This record gives sequence, structure tokens and C-alpha cells, in this order.
Amino acid sequence: MEVNPLSIILVKSDSKGDRLLFRYPYNVPQQFQASVLPARKTPYSIVNSADDILQNAPPTVSNICFDQLYGISDEVLATLFAVKSELCNQKFELKVNDVRFVSHPTLVKLDGDDQKSSSYFRINVVFALHAQASYSVVKCYYELSKRIGVALLYEEKRAGYLSNEMKMMVSCMDEVAAAAQEHDHGTTSGPCGNVFDTILRDCTLAQFIKTIYQDLSTTGLLNVTLNQSVTLSFCLPQKAHQFHKKGVVIEPETIDRCLHALKPYHGMLLLVDPSELLDCVPPSGARMLLQLIEAYNPLKSLQNMASDADLMIDHVYQLVGHLVYWAKATIIYPLCETNVYVIAPDAQLNIHSNLSEKFSTKFPGMSLFEVISDFSLPTSIGHLTTPLQHPARQGRLAQMVLWMLQHHLLMQLHTYVQFIASYDEEDCVPMQNGNHDYMKNDHDERQPITNHGSGGCSLPATTSQPLAVPAHRKHSLSEDLFPDSLTLATSHTRPSSASHRSNISHSSVGQTASSTDNDESIASMDDDDKIKRLLGAFPECDRKAISKIPAATNPEDLALMARLWQAGYFKGEHHLEEIMYFENLRRSQLLQLVDKFRDVLIIYETEDPAIASLYTVPQ
Repeated sequence: MEVNPLSIILVKSDSKGDRLLFRYPYNVPQQFQASVLPARKTPYSIVNSADDILQNAPPTVSNICFDQLYGISDEVLATLFAVKSELCNQKFELKVNDVRFVSHPTLVKLDGDDQKSSSYFRINVVFALHAQASYSVVKCYYELSKRIGVALLYEEKRAGYLSNEMKMMVSCMDEVAAAAQEHDHGTTSGPCGNVFDTILRDCTLAQFIKTIYQDLSTTGLLNVTLNQSVTLSFCLPQKAHQFHKKGVVIEPETIDRCLHALKPYHGMLLLVDPSELLDCVPPSGARMLLQLIEAYNPLKSLQNMASDADLMIDHVYQLVGHLVYWAKATIIYPLCETNVYVIAPDAQLNIHSNLSEKFSTKFPGMSLFEVISDFSLPTSIGHLTTPLQHPARQGRLAQMVLWMLQHHLLMQLHTYVQFIASYDEEDCVPMQNGNHDYMKNDHDERQPITNHGSGGCSLPATTSQPLAVPAHRKHSLSEDLFPDSLTLATSHTRPSSASHRSNISHSSVGQTASSTDNDESIASMDDDDKIKRLLGAFPECDRKAISKIPAATNPEDLALMARLWQAGYFKGEHHLEEIMYFENLRRSQLLQLVDKFRDVLIIYETEDPAIASLYTVPQ
């Protein structure tokens, strides 16, 4: 895989010369070990020297075998990466054939008894990657090389760790070279497998490098300690997220877009056991993470969890973002009866997938394909339950939905509202309003491709009652968070949003505030004057379309319509759950409003962009 490292190389350079101290892995297949030159195919092939082979090698030459680096000798690698001081503390990148080398060389100062006796040496931790690795992968490895350099520099200043390890490595090489020279009667040999075996056995720095390589190649997650002092935590998201979605590479930029779109009404779903979470945070963040875990529940919003955990919402954002980046959690909307789900576009339901067996193990007597077939078309949880159903069966359904969300088999669809008015030619006359010209549906920035009709817009038949949040309870890290008693009980709790309205755009807030300021003056009018005043908020052609609707004669309905229209909620960019949260409304109120103004309001179901970015849509 292009995200896996081919090799990790440690090179030092000082006044005594350049040297490759260690590389891992070093046990490449025997037939490829000592070859730096391409094989001669004919007697007339031109043999290039080791000095110019890297510049003049034909493009067909490969330095990768079995996902390992080969064909470049240790002497050449030492020459390439023993950089000058001017190149230290910045990005170093070099491409050789089909291999890309990335590092952050570090300049280390050795303080003597006085300032004049101070000396310097350079250390370079180099990652060999596939040349076609993406820019984001290269960037991640550069950042890791930089962090390793900082850790080594810190330990060198604290305890002289790096100098001691270098001396031990050089000593091992000299001993092996001397033994080989004596054995071969004067024939010297460079560093080979046996010297690296010795170094790996005796030097903790070599063991540190080996652990990094193995963890990056298997999980993409690092949590290793250098010299029993400095802990290095690092995530390669392109690799880590493949544990849940094999074969799909999720770039850090994709995760960042999701996290930047987080709102207080979103929820979190853990993908691993809570006991596995503490490995991915530094000790300074462990206490807050424990507080969040104690309050965690997939039926709660981030705001509710922040309140229950006594944390600021911004701290919850940071913790949740960290867990998502480390593939420990994903973003969902809190589980509700009204949630509509459909099979995810990248659901791994092929015959080679083992998810069916895992599902049957988790839920004995149940078939994954039978359960997920209920979501072949967009379906709400409420459609799959009945009031007469035993609470335990409702809880079991909730557990199965959560399991399918954890394995990216389901995607939630949200209901969006779009203002689309039907116009007559003579109705759409340009109209001046201050410095703005209003033309036909001028306020609308984008429209759906198709209109489902101006007279009948079918509304979801689901109930408007969200799931009840279970009573507060404490649990240990090993306790099952979703017992069989988890029920789909209903609740009439109105969402709270007083402290988080800033998540809506500034223009929308300004429009909403303006509408609110006019409430008092409108309240003192009679009904006819109220209606005229409210209709005046719309452009001329939109006003005529709305005035033809019977619901427009009700001041309360028209006031809510005008308020949401002015706030920009009817442009197809905000789903019902978002409007409910920021406008402190019930779902039933919104659905009734859409039904009453169905001649100008259409609804459609699609995914939340913040969450959908973590899914891959097949081309």
C-alpha cells in the first residue's frame, strides 16, 4: 500500500564523517541485498558508476521489492542524507526512481566546558516511501520525522541520550567490520544484516525505530516512548481509517472539513472500546477525555455531553475531533426515531466481507443482510418499530443500527427545505428595494434540478418525537455502553440553543435579529396589517406567490415563515434538525409549516455534508 513506509533510515554527520547508523527493515531478499546497479541485460550494456547511477538510471529501474527498499547501498544512502547544516530544520525531499525520501534533518549542539569547545552534529531520520504517495501522505511523514527529531534533541539535552546511542551503534559496526576483516583475511565488508541485528539487540534507539515502522505498517497509530521519558503519539489517518474501511484512503483534509462543520447538535459514536481511547491522547488531556467518556452516549448531542461532563463545548470539539482523526470515533446525529437511514454508498457487503459473521456473533439469531435490507430505501427507525413492541426489542434495534453505523454500512439522510415559487410572467416585475434589485426569485442562490410539483409535497410519516436520553449513570470503561434495555422511548424535550447560535452565519443571525426586533411592532397591529407587514419582507414576485396560499392569512404561520425565510433557512442548505436547534423549534412545528406552505416549499432528503465527507461515493 502506498501509505506504508518502505524503510526508516538513521544517518548522522559530523566532523568525523558521514555514517548510516541504522535502517529498518534490513532483511531484504538475498538476491537483492548487495545490488546498487541494474542488471546487465546484454554484453553491450553501459555500466554506470555508483556516483552517477542515481542521476542517470533509466526510469524502469525499481528500488522496491516486497514493499521494502532495496538496490541502494548503505554507503550511498549515507552520502545522500548526510546533509549540510544549511539544510537542517527544514523539509528535505528526494526522489530516486520509484522511491521518495522524506525527512526533517536536525542540527544538534554539544556543549563543552566553554563556549569555544562547543561542537555540532547532524542527525537525519529519513522515511522511504512510494514515489506515487499522495502529497498528504508525504506531509504526514515529514511531520513525523520532525517530531522524532525534536524528541531526540530533547533527550540529548536532558541526558545525552543520542550521543550515547550513536557511540554504541558505531562501536557495534567497528567490531563487526574488524571481525569480518580478520575472517576474510583482509577483505572488509560494509554494514550488513548481522551488524544491524547486534545494534537492534543492544540499542534502544534502534528498537524505537523498529517499533515505529511496525506500528505504521500495521495500524498507522503510534504511541511509543523514547528512553522511558518522551512519549511520541502520532496518527497516519490514511492507514488508521482503513481498519474500519479497508481499501479506502481518507485524507486528513477530508477529516478537517468534517470537523470544521461540527455543530453542537451533532453526536459522537465510538468505533472502539472506551478502554482503548487513552492511548491516543497525551497525559495532559486524559482527565478531560475521562470526563467525556463518562458522559458519552450516542443518544446525546455534543452539547448535552459537554453539559453532563462539565466541559466547555470547544473542549468537546477538540476531543471529538482528535478521536475522529485517530479513527476512534465518527460523527453522527444522535439516535432518534425520526432518523432516516439508507445503505451507505461504500458499504462493504460483498461475499468476501466478514461483517456478516461478526454481526451474527454480536446479535445471535440475526442476519445482517436481512436487517440491512430494511434500509434498501430510506427508512426511519420509527417505521421499524411499533408502540406495542417490547422495549427490549426496540433497544435491540437501536443496538443493531449503531453497529451498522460503526461499520459504515448505513448513512443518515436529513430533510432539507427549498423555497421554490411558481410565477406568472406578469408577476415577476423588477422591483427596487433600497440598493437591491429583486428579480425573479432573486434571493435564491441555488435550486434543485427538479421540482416535485407546486401543489403536493409529501411529508415523512414518521413521528416527531426524539429518543429519550437515558437517565444519568456512571459506568466503568469496560462496561457495555449499550445494554439490551436501551429503548426507543419518546420524549417531548425541546432542543436548547441559547448559547450556540453563533454557529449560524453572521448574515443569517443579522436577519433573524432584525426579524425579532420587529416582533413588538407587529404584535400591536391588527391581523390585516400584520399580514401586509410580514408579506413586505418578501420580494414582489415571491410575495404574490405566497399571498395566494391560504396559510398566509394566519399571522402566526406567516410570521414563522417570514422569520425562517429571512434567516436563510429555505435555500436548501440547512436540514430540519439544524433549524430545530438554532431556532428552538419542534419538528412538528416545522413539518406543519412546510405542509401549509407546500406550494412554495419543497423538501428532499440527502446526507449531511459534514458527515457524508467521511463516506466514499463510488464513481
